[in-house]
Amino acid sequence: MPENATATLAAYEPIAGKSVVDELRQLAGRLAGKRILMVNSTRKGGGVAEILIRMVPLLAELGLEVRWEVVEGSEPYYKVTKKFHNALHGAAELFTQEMFDLFLEVGRANAKRIPLEADFVFIHDPQPLPLVEMRKRHPSSRWVWRCHIDVSRPNQAVWRFLQPFILQFDAAIYSTPAFAQPLKMRQVLIPPSIDPLSDKNRDLPQEEIDAVMRRLEIPRDRPIVTQVSRFDRLKDPVGVIEAFKRVRRSVKCRLVLAGGPATDDPEAEEVLGLVREQAKGNPEIHLLMLPPDSNIEINALQRASAVVVQKSLREGFGLTVSEALWKGRPVVASAVGGIPLQVKHHHSGLLVHSVEGAAYAIRQLLGNPAYAQRLGENGREHVRENFLLTRHLVDYLLTCLTTQYADETIFLDGS
Repeated sequence: MPENATATLAAYEPIAGKSVVDELRQLAGRLAGKRILMVNSTRKGGGVAEILIRMVPLLAELGLEVRWEVVEGSEPYYKVTKKFHNALHGAAELFTQEMFDLFLEVGRANAKRIPLEADFVFIHDPQPLPLVEMRKRHPSSRWVWRCHIDVSRPNQAVWRFLQPFILQFDAAIYSTPAFAQPLKMRQVLIPPSIDPLSDKNRDLPQEEIDAVMRRLEIPRDRPIVTQVSRFDRLKDPVGVIEAFKRVRRSVKCRLVLAGGPATDDPEAEEVLGLVREQAKGNPEIHLLMLPPDSNIEINALQRASAVVVQKSLREGFGLTVSEALWKGRPVVASAVGGIPLQVKHHHSGLLVHSVEGAAYAIRQLLGNPAYAQRLGENGREHVRENFLLTRHLVDYLLTCLTTQYADETIFLDGS
């Protein structure tokens, strides 16, 4: 099945259960004739785009009229929105009035370009926020801000600038309770999800895994430790290398850092340069800059790995954790953002707080394959119960239904 084709809902019944698919159809029936609009900043690269690629066709199969629009901007605009992204995660960033003006200028230009007629408008992350200024032209619409990033301790200058836009929404969705803000509006808790039938997550025959590893020129002579994520400072690839070097003092293994570009992230090449400098040509460290559609390659890499790492400094959710757990891989991950929802320490993986902690956890798993296997098996079941696309669709449909009643407060935990 081509990656741009989505499996039918019936294909999810053996994995998620017939009752979940029946619930989806019942909820969608209550929304018959409603129009849903999704708006984000890119169609390729990053977890948001991956979720929408899989979610939109399934919503359409359920009989809803769904559109997916993407904001457009210049390179200076994306540099500003990247600074917003870092600042909302708590990074110390300096801003000028010209930056705020550019954000508004591009946002308002997109508001004029994008058709916003819909019964439910979901705005993903900060980039499209200014579009909400147009909601007065569509008084019957319900607007929802879906915040995928960790805004638990945001840079106050940026938060104060964005808050007047956020408060115009009927509801805000966060991935974990820690991100919710003291706002006078409905706040809904919905963790993201993975699609178990996508090319990135479906079962692969061993010969296909072997072929991918040969094509990527990753030797299989030693256990492989892998981190899959953008080359982003907040993903701490330099810290992963430091942890790997500590592990290598006592355990022979290889490290793979695999990432890819995204149209809304102008810093990836710069961070990749820093990582190359840290690796310094070490033949046991393999750096891969993969195209956005390298889903089978990522699938094979994770399945071929003895340990999967996600050593983020800040994290909205980190879908690569659920991806690895779904494949039964033991995971070592930082206890930040939405990661502790996925990794239950000593049950579905190991949570860490430092380079030293990451190195210790990796050594522990490499030295005890039976323990690593048990964590991976527990992790797969945890993902099955909590982080599959079908559950995510249920939560979105419930949000549409309940957002029609703006005076209520509802919390959905996805469990």
